[in-house]
Amino acid sequence: MEVYVPVVIMFAIGLGFGIVSVVASRITGPRRVNRAKSDPYECGIEPAPAATGTTRFPVKFYLTAMLFIVFDIEIMFLVPWAVHHDVLGVFGFWAVAMFIGALFVAYAYEWRRGGLDWD
Repeated sequence: MEVYVPVVIMFAIGLGFGIVSVVASRITGPRRVNRAKSDPYECGIEPAPAATGTTRFPVKFYLTAMLFIVFDIEIMFLVPWAVHHDVLGVFGFWAVAMFIGALFVAYAYEWRRGGLDWD
């Protein structure tokens, strides 16, 4: 049972940090609310009054954020392979080659669709 003590301690520290952060933000945060603070931030675009379904919503910012996440995850998978590529051998090489190939296809598709162009 004593092997779980460090896990429980780390869980308690994380939970305590979360609770203290929320309470501290409530105590020290600003209390005055105005129109500018309550408006949602949509990357500099004025928010629409209501979503009627007749107009298209610009998703350029969200596509860029998703691209960042995809390529950030790519690095997360490639760094361990680069560190241990000698142990993985030929199987590891071809697995990473297929992974990079799939990412290249996604990158080429996004590039061709114009997702990397800033209008």
